[in-house]
Amino acid sequence: MDIRKFVDNIKPTFEKGGKLGFLHSTFDAFESFAFVPNTVTKRGSHVRDCVDLKRIMIVVVVALLPAFCFGVYNIGYQHSLAVGADMGFWQMVWYGFLKILPLYLVSYIVGLGIEFISAQINGHEVNEGYLVSGMIIPLIMPVDVPLWTLALAVAFAVLIGKEVFGGTGMNIWNPALIARAFLFFSYPSKMSGDEVWVSVGKNDVLVDGFTGATPLAQATGGDLSYSFMDMFIGLIPGSVGETSTIAILLGAIILIWTGVASWKIMVSGVIGALAVGFLGNAFAPEGSYLALPAWNHLVMGGFAFGIVFMATDPVTSAQTETGKWIYGFLVGALAIVVRLFNPGYPEGMMLAILLMNTFAPLIDYYVVNANINRRLKRATK
Repeated sequence: MDIRKFVDNIKPTFEKGGKLGFLHSTFDAFESFAFVPNTVTKRGSHVRDCVDLKRIMIVVVVALLPAFCFGVYNIGYQHSLAVGADMGFWQMVWYGFLKILPLYLVSYIVGLGIEFISAQINGHEVNEGYLVSGMIIPLIMPVDVPLWTLALAVAFAVLIGKEVFGGTGMNIWNPALIARAFLFFSYPSKMSGDEVWVSVGKNDVLVDGFTGATPLAQATGGDLSYSFMDMFIGLIPGSVGETSTIAILLGAIILIWTGVASWKIMVSGVIGALAVGFLGNAFAPEGSYLALPAWNHLVMGGFAFGIVFMATDPVTSAQTETGKWIYGFLVGALAIVVRLFNPGYPEGMMLAILLMNTFAPLIDYYVVNANINRRLKRATK
């Protein structure tokens, strides 16, 4: 059966004026997801390209797959360490998959549900932007986060983080980080502490000495037991998709190679983090948290994931080329400043990105103005 022909046959029913015309936005969303849209420009000169929003979103989803796959395995691996279970590779993978599946079901059902309802009410197309946000949100959460709190966070992120600004392309802050910030400030016990980062059932008995503390938590307490390579590989407690720097780097290569994300933001973010980290090392009392080698910050917590997948969000980051260098540097620097000087919140990356999302338009404004002034001075000489 020709699916394209079948869709074309039922399409008039969903057009405005058809029997199911009130579902036009919903039908259009499924059609544009399954097929290349057949809309074309009618007049005037336009830049024509095979890349559209749907393809960009798909590329980002593909880039997230290494972190997702590793996260699935690491859920099972950390569980087996915590309870002393003798689990094989595929047992760990299956355990991790069953744990992360409900998070994705809640993320997409709630998020896309709101997107579809909003599109129907306002009579506009369903945006593809939530394909990426829905993929990222479970990856930056603890694996055992209560599903009802996750549903609230997703609803808040879509409604307040996107729809009130006009939907995809109009939002000021990264929606996935809005979801995480909502949970962190509304239900801090679900997003902090050693117990939330490893999946342990109510009837499971922990191995003696196992705490589930993340490297950041250990470092702030002055007792980091993980090596740089442990943290680089990622077999450590933490948010589902944030532990493996190797997997995140694979995603970064895909994003840079396809031109979807800016390498300038990634590189300048690393430079900013190292600059503050080395500055802290230079003035650190012996044995203090400031003395932690600067490069360790790059593989701890959500730094790598944040700088690759969220700081580079083309909607909420700086748009000018010079602005990207400034924006990325400040994201990396602020993240380490928060880590080093705010022991009550050892992560830092979430607040750094959200703060710089706010100032990104201002950075672009001054970069553009500086460029205009330089050209004016050149023209008047």
